[in-house]
Amino acid sequence: MASDIDTNYVITIKDLRKSFGDVNVLKSISLNVRKGEKIVLCGPSGSGKSTLIRCVNRLERHDAGDIIVDGIRLTDDTRNVRSVRADVGMVFQHFNLFPHMSVLENCALAPIRVRGMSRKEAEAKAVEMLERVRVSAHASKYPSQLSGGQQQRVAIARALCMSPTIMLLDEPTSALDPEMVREVLDTLTLLADDGMTMLCVTHEMGFAKAVADRVLFLDQGEIIEDTRPTEFFEAPKTERAKRFLSQMIHH
Repeated sequence: MASDIDTNYVITIKDLRKSFGDVNVLKSISLNVRKGEKIVLCGPSGSGKSTLIRCVNRLERHDAGDIIVDGIRLTDDTRNVRSVRADVGMVFQHFNLFPHMSVLENCALAPIRVRGMSRKEAEAKAVEMLERVRVSAHASKYPSQLSGGQQQRVAIARALCMSPTIMLLDEPTSALDPEMVREVLDTLTLLADDGMTMLCVTHEMGFAKAVADRVLFLDQGEIIEDTRPTEFFEAPKTERAKRFLSQMIHH
């Protein structure tokens, strides 16, 4: 049933619903994302932000509605899920690097296993991406030998080694010490400048102002504002968003 897929968008979400037990975490979410768009998702804890992006690469199975990524509809068909995951990079709050592998091996693993690259080709790609995020000097080290900011930049490089068309970022700086946040945000800003399609859950409002094309504000499983950053920060439409922003400023 591919005929109803709108190719103007790299992600189309229609009437998405997701519950955990009795809790409706996502209620009828609809969203279209164009190629190259940078979207920041913000809102209070428990508003459904992380669940929403985890549904986009099927880390969470949605209960109802449609998710179409790069023309592929996410269903229980594992081939579709694999295809989407091969093209969608994911960076988590905790870096999820393999502790027993060097930085280079962490980055080369998926291209070898999923893309079928030779080790030589995968390692060349890994070095290129580590250079891009400015941690290539640490290629032979193990994750435990790096700072949190360096580990998160390695995690970003690892995602980039798969040449993703879309990057999903789930609070990529929230586990970091304040002085390391800047280096990770600078790395993400470089990606954004290169035209990467990004969905980023973050509390870093300065990053949202600087990088986002759109800000989605979620509350209780619904998108209650979907607007340009200047409008969101200067003239939020809802009382809930005004309250959230005043708390963030005084935080």
